[in-house]
Amino acid sequence: MNRVVVNGKGLRIEDVMAVSKGQAQVLLAGEARERIGRGRKALEAVLQKGKVTYGVNTGVGDFRTIVIPEDKIIELQRNLIRSSACALGEPLPSDIVRGMLLLRANAFATGESGVRPELVDLLVEMLNKQVIPLVPRQGSVGSSGDLAPLAHIALVLIGEGQAFFRGQSVSGMQALSAAGLTPLELKAKEGLALINGTQMMTAIGAIEIHRSFEVLKAAQVAVAMSVEALKGTAKAFDERLSHARPHPGSILIARNLRCMLEDSEILRSHANLLHEVQDAYTLRCAPQVLGAVLDSLLCARRTLEIEMNSATDNPLVFEDGEVLSGGNFHGQPVAMALDHAALAMHVLGNFSERRTARLVDGKLSHLPHFLTSSKGLDSGMMIPQYVAASLVSENKSKAFPASADSIPTSANQEDFNSMGSVAALKFMEVVHNSETIVAIELMCASQALEFAKYRPGKGVVAAKELIRTEVPKLVQDRGMSADIEAIRRMVESGALSKAVEQKCPLEWC
Repeated sequence: MNRVVVNGKGLRIEDVMAVSKGQAQVLLAGEARERIGRGRKALEAVLQKGKVTYGVNTGVGDFRTIVIPEDKIIELQRNLIRSSACALGEPLPSDIVRGMLLLRANAFATGESGVRPELVDLLVEMLNKQVIPLVPRQGSVGSSGDLAPLAHIALVLIGEGQAFFRGQSVSGMQALSAAGLTPLELKAKEGLALINGTQMMTAIGAIEIHRSFEVLKAAQVAVAMSVEALKGTAKAFDERLSHARPHPGSILIARNLRCMLEDSEILRSHANLLHEVQDAYTLRCAPQVLGAVLDSLLCARRTLEIEMNSATDNPLVFEDGEVLSGGNFHGQPVAMALDHAALAMHVLGNFSERRTARLVDGKLSHLPHFLTSSKGLDSGMMIPQYVAASLVSENKSKAFPASADSIPTSANQEDFNSMGSVAALKFMEVVHNSETIVAIELMCASQALEFAKYRPGKGVVAAKELIRTEVPKLVQDRGMSADIEAIRRMVESGALSKAVEQKCPLEWC
């Protein structure tokens, strides 16, 4: 099995994916352990001096001015976790919780949180031994980080709460015991450190950004297939046009489309016909629209990878011995990035559905109406476009930015919150819907190509051949839910993009 080394820096989204899928063991780097130890000693030195330090020997939020006696500090840390563990709703998927555990350990590996190495060891061992806390998905306002969801992880570390052990739902104590692990008694600062951070929104963001890139790859394939099926032109993908307006995403998308359409007999067959003057926007403007989506996703990925390798709790402990209170837990950078990414994926899905509508409309496509030869008796691919339209409408309702809102908390001491977890959950739903929307276009474009007299480009051939391994052409009406799901799985797994890559030297991002 692969290994992912936690050292507080250099963690990539690909590492998060490997760990979240259970495909990699996690190892705490030796230099990170030493750094964590130095941070802990610096915090203990501050405590020995009797210095009043937020969340270490004071209450939190609007209780910040209340000093906690030394003999109550351990109780304070335990109480912070218990009182914060009030998230609600369906449990987050286990891959996201695994991502949260990894990101929490990596944040502590910076050495600036003041926790003990033993705490980070337990997080790592929980990952490696399949102890996955049950974390309800609702209740975070995104500052002071994802308090309520992270508290449900922290409960398991102290032998409370609920967890899944090797897929079975048990108590936190039972899960630790079955894995041969011992719960921790938290020391000063550790309870606050465990719940102060952006690991829920960042874990969701990392996993869904990775998924988004696969959907974007499939969307490019779908464009190429639809261009062929609708007897469009590749002239709009000319390199000279891209370099006249040199947005990086647009240049790359146009290059990929040219490659997938290479050697197309269909495009050559109508190259001199009058209708080739100019295609509809959803064909002609693919480099501009999908290029903007790509640039937006790349921007979000950069933000997430910075966040993944950051100390995000409060206060932070530095090697010079100073403990500083600040706002590194505030989720605004992640919230805004995920809101922008959700908008980008909604645009991708909306763009795809409009091509599906064109494919099934015989007046626009000059193909058999609803892609069936048996008109009236069979409805063909009429209704899949309805499904795509429904998902686009749902995405539209989720495209409004969560980070545009703020509701104060803690008696207005925490008076501006990011709503980053709300942005993350919306982004997750938009990505999943868009994946299905593109799968519907791929299904309809494959059916439309059954009516072609000539051979399409090499990338399109590869995509259609893969789709036909699981989804036969539509001869007479049948239920198509399983067909759509089969293609959606090809998109999600990357099987579709890999099949096309074998025929075309593509550059995805």
